[in-house]
Parts: sequence; structure tokens; C-alpha cells
Amino acid sequence: MRHLLPIAALLLSACGGDAVERDDAIAVAEPEKRWFVAAASPYAAQAGAAVLRRGGSAVDAAVATQAVLGLVEPQSSGLGGGGFLIHYDPASNTLETYNGRETAPASATPDRFLTDGGEPMNFYDAVAGGLSVGVPGAVRMLDLAHREHGRLPWDALFTDAIALSEEGFEVSSRLNNLLGRFHRVKTMPAAADYFYDESGAPWPVGHVLKNPAYAETLTAIATSGADAFYEGPIAEAIVDAVNAAPNPGGMTLDDMAAYRPEKVDPVCSGYRSYQICSMAPPSSGGVTTLQILSMLEPFDLAGAGAFSVEALHLLFEASRLAYADRDEFLADNKQLAEQGGLTPAQVISGLLSPDYLTMRAALIDAAAAAEEVAAGDPSQYADDGAGVWEPMGKDASPEPPSTSHFVIVDGDGNVVSMTATVEFAFGSHLMAGGMILNNQLTDFSFLPERDGRPVANAVGPGKRPRSSMSPVIVFDDEGDFYAALGSPGGPAIIGFVVKTLIALIDWEMPMQAAVDAPNVVYPRGQAVIEEDAIDDQVIAGLEAKGHSILERALASGVQAVRVREDGTFEGAADPRREGVWLTGVVEADN
Repeated sequence: MRHLLPIAALLLSACGGDAVERDDAIAVAEPEKRWFVAAASPYAAQAGAAVLRRGGSAVDAAVATQAVLGLVEPQSSGLGGGGFLIHYDPASNTLETYNGRETAPASATPDRFLTDGGEPMNFYDAVAGGLSVGVPGAVRMLDLAHREHGRLPWDALFTDAIALSEEGFEVSSRLNNLLGRFHRVKTMPAAADYFYDESGAPWPVGHVLKNPAYAETLTAIATSGADAFYEGPIAEAIVDAVNAAPNPGGMTLDDMAAYRPEKVDPVCSGYRSYQICSMAPPSSGGVTTLQILSMLEPFDLAGAGAFSVEALHLLFEASRLAYADRDEFLADNKQLAEQGGLTPAQVISGLLSPDYLTMRAALIDAAAAAEEVAAGDPSQYADDGAGVWEPMGKDASPEPPSTSHFVIVDGDGNVVSMTATVEFAFGSHLMAGGMILNNQLTDFSFLPERDGRPVANAVGPGKRPRSSMSPVIVFDDEGDFYAALGSPGGPAIIGFVVKTLIALIDWEMPMQAAVDAPNVVYPRGQAVIEEDAIDDQVIAGLEAKGHSILERALASGVQAVRVREDGTFEGAADPRREGVWLTGVVEADN
């Protein structure tokens, strides 16, 4: 748990230590008790809106929204996966983050994704089957958040998802398209029977698809709580699916029963006159997002102009430096104290130290791209005494794009920004209890060592794989809630979030325009820009500065909300996917 400081007093928070009380009061909720929800599917947004309309809390609506997303957007997230949830409570002025990342089974070893010859497995071979499945975390994470912030009864939050499962939902164009592209899905019998017709063709757009098995799973969870997922028939079905599949995963009922979510301190730092808060590891997204923004702070992006050569060059160079740090330092950092010499808290405080980031920003040449970029050494900038850092190996995880994000504000001004995932499109392609099971373990580095050095994100028993998910909540210069957003997109998530924040803050775009703006990212050794979105002269200018530019589709899925000066909500849903946003007023009799 973390209480927020006014932005003037908080240039950076590494989010350790005791909570700090703020002197001034905060008032977010409006007298008419307006609510807001944005999600990647109209069905999911409507389920969240129904809860909010009845006076439910933001967390209540998050439970309902995620339950529906797992049905109608199974390619991206679901109860068979995990996620990260940030919650802000204006009444107590507290910001809390919930870690629902999946865990590796106790049988997992660092060589899990190596062939007999010691080479990394082909990614797609590793995905399909039980080897890639982690113990799902979404249900226990949502249960924990609901016990602390729920208002409506738990069993009342699954009504829409159960009804849609029983009565059916219309297959969307995105679901149909992805089923046609990812042919390995139909190699798994349960998925083939559910997603495809007798000829092996994906169900057409508009087909009413029913999922009675998922309805049974939801009914059990609604009636008996989260324990019904982690013990008993549902857990048995998950374990059986994982171990009977190609590349069996070695998961046990003990692994399921032992799963627990974690509450961790958020990571926060100032950018311009705003305070931006996100997730700590095992998400790399929060730290990397804040590093990029902090390194850009000395530069006049507003003066450079939106999507100018100068602005994009600076963004790419800051991204390169931050991603280099990410590949060496960020993971489920519990092993770093043994392997690298720093505690997890020291890693975060060092990477987010203003002095460290000033030193890193000084490496940016506004005239030309650096020939090479390497990770820095944050050890001398860490809090609580510097450790002796032993350099580690560069991560080698494939990190394909997938995932889903939603944002919610309830009638009392409580905010949820949550990113959830099953990792790859349709996860491991396995199903149990009507759910897609994640392939989250392929987010670990396939190589446990590089150049003789251990990799921070290596596989380990009970360990949570590194993530790029970057749910964000933003506060203004008076400490009031200003905006919330996030995106799917694999390692590009960080770039999608940074681009949206820069467009919103530096270039003063309306929220929807900031989301719509061209995606420009630098996640894996090359600048990537959204195809047909940036002027050819700008691309030529970037190439003249030394950047190699790749143009391709960048399917972000940013969902976002901003509070206007009059207190109303300005929402945005990414047109690259199927999201919508809704707002309204709590019914008078609640």
C-alpha cells in the first residue's frame, strides 16, 4: 500500500518503506456519482457498466468485466491467465497494486525450454501444450482485491458472464480472423471442438457461440469463491489438461492450491507536472515506462513538435537505454540478491534514481543515434546501501503480442487500471473448464545463461515470468486523479503507453487523439513505426540520424480515461481493436 505525496514533493518514489500521509484532501467523485468503463469488447464494457450502474465499486466492475472478457476475447485474456491491477481510493488517498502473475510449477527447472542439444526450443513448439502453462493467477488476484474493495456480493458479479456463456455471444471479426491465422489452435481437441465447425473452419462472424462448460466454471466460482478454482474439479481439469497435452507441463494439484497473489508497492515518478504510477516487477513495464519518461524530461518534446524527427529520435534513444536495462535487471527479482548482489528494492531504487537517469539521459545525442547501447550499472544509485553488482546475461524471451486492458472509475471516484493476459493468441491452445489456459511460462528467458552469466528472467520453480504489462494511473500537480490507461501488445506495450502519455501531456492532444496517434516503439533492437502512419520525410530524417526503421502493423489496444476540468470523463478506446467506453450515473436508488 502506498499513500500519495503531492507531485511538488515527490520527484520520484521507488515505493519502498512506510506509507506517507498527504496533508491536502482529494475529491474525485462528483456529486452526481458518475462512473466510467472502457474495455476491449462491448460485451465486457456493458457487464462492467451494469455493475457500476447499481452502485458497485470499481473492483466489482473489474471482476464482471474480466469474467466476460475471458468468454468473448479468449485470444487475449481470461481466468486461465493472470494480470496486474492498480487500484486508487480517493477517500483514503491510497494507491495499491495487485500482482496476479502466473507462477511456474514446483517441477520447473531453468532448462525447461532447451532442446536435448541445449538450444532454445522453437517458440511455437514451446507454446502449444502443457510445458508453457503457468498456474493461473487472475481469480485469486480478483478475489483479494474484491475482499478489500468490493461493495456488491461476489456471487452477483458473474451474472452477465454466466448468461452470455449459456445463451451465446456473437463471434467478432477479430476472433474469427485470429482463429483463421493461428492454425495450431485446432490441433488441440477441446479448442478445435469449440472454435471450429465440422469442416475445420473458424465459426463465422456473427455466429452465436455458447460455452456451457465456462458457465459451469463461473457458477462454481460465484457460489464457492476462488477456492473452487484452485481446489476440486476445476483445478483437477486444469492439471489434467496440462499433463495430458503434448509437451506435458508437470503441474500438480499442490501447485494450484499453493498459488497466492501478491500486493506490492507501486512504482511512481514525476513527469512534467504529473505523477505517473505503475506496476513493480515482475512487470518490467512500470519501471521501463518511467525510465523512458524520466530520460526525456530534459528535452523539449512540445517544442520539437508532435511526431517530428527530433521528437521521435529522442524517444527512440531513451527507449533503447531503458530496454537495455530491462533485459538485464528486470524480472521476478527474488534471485537477484543471490546472483547479482542487489535486493529487488535496490534494483528498483537504482533504476529509478534521478541521478542514475540523469547520467543515462546524458548518453542521448540529439544529433545521431548511438551505435551501441548497453545496460547501465544502477548499483551505486540504489537505496539502503549499494550492493556489489555482478553483471548478468541479457534476457532471451520471445514475447509475442497479445493481452487486454481495461479502465474503470466508479461513482465514488475509485479507479482500476488492469492489464490481463493469457500471453500468446489463445495461450497454450489448451482448454479446461471452458477456459483457454495461458502459455505464460514462455515469457521466461529460454536461455538460463548467456556468455556464462545467469539471466534474471530464467525459469525457476514458483517463479513468476517477467511481463511488459504497464497499467498506469496519472495524478495532476495537485495530486488529484487525472488519467488511467494501459494497452496489450507484448514488449511494445511499454512503447504504446509512453506514446499515449507523451501525446497527452507534451502535445496536449485530446485523449482519443492520443490513443489514435501513430504507434512508434523500439522494443527489440530496431525502431518500429506503424505502417502508413508517419510521413515519408520524417522516416527519411530518422534514417539520416542513424535509425533503421521497420514499418508494420502495431495492434495496440489502449483503453483510457481522463478527467476534464469540469470533472466529467473523457474516454478513449483504441480503434485498432474492438474496444468501447461507456459512462453514466449511478441509479438513484443505490
